[in-house]
Parts: sequence; C-alpha cells; structure tokens
Amino acid sequence: MKKDELKNIPGVDKLLNLPEIKKEIEINGVELVKYAIRQTLKNERENIQNNKKASSLDKLILYIRHIIQSIAATSLKPMVNATGIILHTNLARAPLGQNVLKELEPIITGYSNLEFDLEKGKRGQRNTHISQLLKFVMQAEDAIVVNNNAAAVMLCLKTFAARKEVIISRSELIEIGGSFRIPEIMHASGAKMVEVGTTNRTHLSDYENAITPRTKVILKAHKSNYFIGGFTEDVEIEELVKLAKKQHLLFIYDMGSGLLRKPAGLPLENEPDVRSSLHAGIDLVTFSGDKLLGGPQAGIIAGRKELISKLAKAPMMRALRVGKLTIAALITVLRYYLKDEDLLTKIPIFMMLNRDDSERTRLANLLKKELNKFDIECKIIDSPARTGGGTLPQLQLKSKAVMLVSADKKFAKRIFSGLLKLDRPILGILREGNLLFDVQSIFEKDIPFIAKAVNSIINHKIK
Repeated sequence: MKKDELKNIPGVDKLLNLPEIKKEIEINGVELVKYAIRQTLKNERENIQNNKKASSLDKLILYIRHIIQSIAATSLKPMVNATGIILHTNLARAPLGQNVLKELEPIITGYSNLEFDLEKGKRGQRNTHISQLLKFVMQAEDAIVVNNNAAAVMLCLKTFAARKEVIISRSELIEIGGSFRIPEIMHASGAKMVEVGTTNRTHLSDYENAITPRTKVILKAHKSNYFIGGFTEDVEIEELVKLAKKQHLLFIYDMGSGLLRKPAGLPLENEPDVRSSLHAGIDLVTFSGDKLLGGPQAGIIAGRKELISKLAKAPMMRALRVGKLTIAALITVLRYYLKDEDLLTKIPIFMMLNRDDSERTRLANLLKKELNKFDIECKIIDSPARTGGGTLPQLQLKSKAVMLVSADKKFAKRIFSGLLKLDRPILGILREGNLLFDVQSIFEKDIPFIAKAVNSIINHKIK
C-alpha cells in the first residue's frame, strides 16, 4: 500500500505543466518554483513513509504555493499604529513621513556623489555630506554617524578604552530592546567595566574612589527607558565633567533617546538634550537617530573634534558606517531643525507629540463617524498614550481612543487578530476584553482605512 502511494506521487515535470504552476513560474521564475515542487515532493514522501495519508493534487499545489510565498512574498509590511505609542519599537520607531520620501527619491533611484568630492574631482568622504549640518544643529565641534546607538557606544569604548577601565553607576547598567545590555557591549569592546554606587544611590565619592591608573573613561548612561524613584541620588553631569577633567579622563554620555534640542510647546522639559549636554563640557555624546530625533535608524556620536577624528579613522568604523539611504534621510530630517515650524509640521513624531486635547478629540470623532457609517457601535474613551521607543518613561499623554462595543466576549479578539492579517495590518489595543484605537499615533489619512477594514472583518469579507 505504501509503495503504491509512493508511486502515485506526481513527478516534477507533470507539476510544472499544470496551469496553476505555470502562472507561478510567470510571476516568480522557474528556479523558485522547481525548488518549491521538490521540497513539497520530499515532504510528501516522508509523510507517506511515516504512514500518513497521501495528499491530493490540489493540496500539493497549495503546499507548493505556500513555499513560494514564504520565500518570495515580503513579510515586511506598512502598518497602521493605533496603540497610542508614538515611537513603537516593534513598529520601526520614528516614522519618516512623505516629506522625507520625496527628498530621498532622486538619491536612491540613481547615482549620487556619496564618496565623490565634486570640487576636487576625486574620491571623497561620505561623512562630509552630513557633518556640517550635524555640527550646526547640535552646536558640536564635530560628529559622525554609525548604524545604531549600540554601535556608537561600542566604537567609543573600543577606540578609547580597550583593555582599560570604564566607570559606570550601577543604576545605569541598562538593557535596551532585544536583550542588549550595557555590560555586554562593554565586554565586547574590550573595556573593563567598573561598577560604582548602588541601584538607587550613587555619590561623587563613589566615582572618585574607583579611579585607578588604568581608568580611562567615565561613562554615563541616560535612563531613557525607565526611572528610579523614591530614596535616590545621582551625580549631576556638571560634577562628573569637573571630575573627568581633573583626572584627565574621557567623559562619555550614552544619551540614547537623542533629543537634539527642545522645540517650544512640547512636553520635553525633563528630557536632557544633546546641545545642553555638549555645552556642559561632555567629551562625547552618543544617541539614536530613530527616537526623539525623529529620523532613520542610526547612531550619532558628537563631541570634541580631535576625538571624533580618531573615531572616524578607527578600523571598526568601516564596519559600522551607514549607507546613502540613512545619510539622505538624516540630512532631510536635520534640515527641519533649522526652523521650529518645520519641526512641528514635517517630523511626524513631533506632530503627534504636539497634539492637544482638542485635536485628539477631533480625530477620535472622525474615527467614530467613519465606523458609524458601517453601523459599527463604538464610543470615545480616555486613553493613556506614551512616547515609547525607550524614551520619556514617566510621560503619560492624556489621549483619546475609540472603543468597539459588542456583547460578544470573543468579538474584540477576533477583530484584533483579523486586522493583523491584512496586507496593511492595523495594530490596536486589546484592553480588558475590549478593542481600542488610540488616536495619538494615528495619521488622519488612515482613519477611513481603519473603519473599512474593521467593517470587512466584522462582515467576514476578510477572514
């Protein structure tokens, strides 16, 4: 019986000549289709050998298509963020918006002078395209760009503190997304970490007593994704600057969240900014490009010119440098920092942070109205929104959300799951058995799309 079923498995040539498979070849090419067929037939033989029932021809075609789609179809999709978390780490943090896309198009669709000096007519340096703008916006002596903030910290420690001691407070041994931890980054850089103080209290004397002839760096890490309250004490930046200068040590500040300066009117009073940190005398400041800067993923190092020059020439810099996409996007976003009105109208995260209660109420009413067009019962409720992305952990925004109303306990979960299966998924909030759409992080243009998608799933047009 098993032998008969094995003999009945169709051959590769037979499957290739099926109309359904020929369509797949037209779309995805013969090499991928042949691979999918062979994998499907291999699995079929193994299943039969394990006494499983042979698959029908229709099922085999489905299996072939599934393998093709798993390889050829993109799993990276545009999404609608209805969570109220503006810098959602799992949703790629800062959205760049249409303005940046327009600026990027001519750079990415053809050639560019990424490493060509047009004045000298010979090879140039990619960092020159952005260094002057970075320096001006941050009021820094110099700056360079690498691929993320962890890389920025790693490069600094590897260049200036390999096999040397780096002092850091125990309260700042942070973990960032993906389980990356400051101690692990230090170890990988070759630096020796020296912990001082306790979890909740660190004094200047703790730093002073830890300094030895092997000490090279004082490292401060901004607690951007958490806070410690109650019986606490921390050493002010100005005091650490004085200590570092007195002892001829480097002072590196891992700021992480990367607020360049504080635009007027935004709830950012308690967040340190790059400009102020550099003015305080810190030698090097490192931070992310896709958090409170509002740009693409990048790590930026700003500070003293002679130190930046050494970093730019370090062997590791070659491995950590960014490409034309990042540089072009970062240039566009940084140019918006030249005028406050551009910051608040062209950088999406600042546009969202700038929304007041009347604007949030207006957006919530728009979404409710769109849902009501499909006779979908819903109501507007207060909702706590956050900045997210490892920034401003204590800041809670008093937002508005539209909540779907249903007596069916499984209704919210079914709609939530269905929205994630769309070609353009929508991520809402499942809270206490209800499905909410927080308008703090929703673009107004997406409101009709949300309503139509919810209606389609309710009426089983999308399963």
